[in-house]
Amino acid sequence: MFEGFLLGIIVCASLVAGTYFLKFWRKTRDVLFLAFGMAFLIEGLNRAASLLLEEPSRGHVALYLLRLLCYLLILGAIINKNRRR
Repeated sequence: MFEGFLLGIIVCASLVAGTYFLKFWRKTRDVLFLAFGMAFLIEGLNRAASLLLEEPSRGHVALYLLRLLCYLLILGAIINKNRRR
């Protein structure tokens, strides 16, 4: 029960952070803000999906792959931002 509560807090925080970054992306059209916003939104949905598992602390391969995708998205945006200079 306590794990579900903490995962719920992480889901809410991730979704809020994602919308915060997307708000700045709409103002600046900077791809880095878009990447961070999408990564946080995907991570929030990923954590929400882990709530549906019987044992959320054990995880699942698909959830870890989705998390890896988020990190690669951020890394790609950082590399793209530095390459354009």
